[in-house]
Amino acid sequence: MRKLTLAAVAALALAAATASFAADEMVKPERQHWSFAGPFGTYDRAQLQRGFKVYREVCSVCHGLKFVAFRSLAQPGGPGFSEGQAKIVAGEFRINDGPNDLGEMFERLGRLSDSIPSPDPNEQAARARLGGALPPDLSVIVKARSYEVGLVGGLLDFFRQYQESGVDYVYAFLIGYDNPPPGVKLESMQFWNMYFPGYRTAMSQPLQKDQIEYTDGTPQTVEQYSRDVAAFLMWAAEPHLEARKRIGFQVMIFLVVFAGLLYFTKKKIWAEVKDHA
Repeated sequence: MRKLTLAAVAALALAAATASFAADEMVKPERQHWSFAGPFGTYDRAQLQRGFKVYREVCSVCHGLKFVAFRSLAQPGGPGFSEGQAKIVAGEFRINDGPNDLGEMFERLGRLSDSIPSPDPNEQAARARLGGALPPDLSVIVKARSYEVGLVGGLLDFFRQYQESGVDYVYAFLIGYDNPPPGVKLESMQFWNMYFPGYRTAMSQPLQKDQIEYTDGTPQTVEQYSRDVAAFLMWAAEPHLEARKRIGFQVMIFLVVFAGLLYFTKKKIWAEVKDHA
């Protein structure tokens, strides 16, 4: 028992040390308010469409969405594009296909069944174009990225079902570019970002004020662009989030009703057994 207790204390100490080290390596992003948060959260269709516009005009220059098909842009739970609009978007991309009857690869216009491609044909071409850096695919980036909250914070998030740390981080990263502190020298192709682990990133600041035109009157600021594209990437990672939450709520209602029926059934059965006894 003593050994188990010491092992548990050591594990907790290691977790605390890891959390402390992580906190020293990056600034913890602030929690944001998202329309899709909570058990009844839903996506803001206008925000998803703006976010896709930001992705299309800025992010797609370096990043693909290989797990997102063009048809999903027009499906229930998505950004709310019509099928015709999704076809137009798909047709703006060139897809490498083949081989054809002559055994040759060829390019064609995108179709609804295609996934949103990377701008580079392969990893080597991407690294050559970007000075050795490899831009990640953004399909599930909000699930792959997060930040350290420590043991207590992790337990609290588990019980309150907070699942937005990844999208918080993506938003913070996009607004986190700044000049390095005095005395800190950056290498070539390095940029200072206060929310990136280690602070040095190979990606230059992608968003600038008034860079993308919004036609619905939404402010054209770096913060708004970042919030919109982060929400879009949340949808890319969880396109069925609304259906999942709706079904989950229905299941909870069923379980409550079922538990009540079991309780009253048990009382009736055992009441008769008691009377006979």
